[in-house]
Amino acid sequence: MSNESLLETLKSSDNIVFFGGAGMSTESGIADFRSQNGLYKTSNGYAYPPEKMLSHSFFISHTDEFFKFYKEKMIFKEAEPNQGHSALAKLEKIGKLMAVITQNIDGLHQLAGSKKVYELHGSVHRNFCTKCHKFYDLDYILSSDSVPVCLQCGNIVKPDVVLYEEALEDKVVSGAVNAIQKAEVLIIGGTSLVVYPAAGLVNCFRGKKLVLINKSSTPYDSKADLVIHDSIGKILGDAVNALYLT
Repeated sequence: MSNESLLETLKSSDNIVFFGGAGMSTESGIADFRSQNGLYKTSNGYAYPPEKMLSHSFFISHTDEFFKFYKEKMIFKEAEPNQGHSALAKLEKIGKLMAVITQNIDGLHQLAGSKKVYELHGSVHRNFCTKCHKFYDLDYILSSDSVPVCLQCGNIVKPDVVLYEEALEDKVVSGAVNAIQKAEVLIIGGTSLVVYPAAGLVNCFRGKKLVLINKSSTPYDSKADLVIHDSIGKILGDAVNALYLT
């Protein structure tokens, strides 16, 4: 019945916004953070916990170690979009989905074909010199032996990802808030909704229907109009495929 309810929701609205987290990409082979098999539970062999190594202060004080961990644990270059990413791109293409808001840094939404994407925590595909701001792609970071440095001025090249102790980019946040405030339907998927300030964006929603799709329960389940505890890729993929058949 829940799948049928989701299909009816997709049919009835042309103003949908999707807000997703790490669970959106687990079906593409990218580990999440807080599950039993997540990054924070399995990053053994390092002298510091992942939360510390992904902080701004650690990037400044232990730059070599930061990049070692970052390259080994945060980049999945071979990952491909899953059926959930593809489903959202299709919804956008037919004019039903107005925006994707993501906490992920993998760029899989864009690779699947989504155009309007607000990346709250940045992207591994964008990297900038900390002094002259020259752009570098992901391959440049991966090809660097240790710390990537700018070919133009010799300073460190930093990934355009939001580390702990860093603020989200105002322009991205305002765009995401605006999209959520204007949405008729908000679909939240693959996120535990415990990481702030990103999780707090849900409170900006004033539309008609809130849909939550996540394998485990979230603090917002009781506030949702429809809750589905299942694989988000499968649920979205099946619903959009059914939409195309109607």
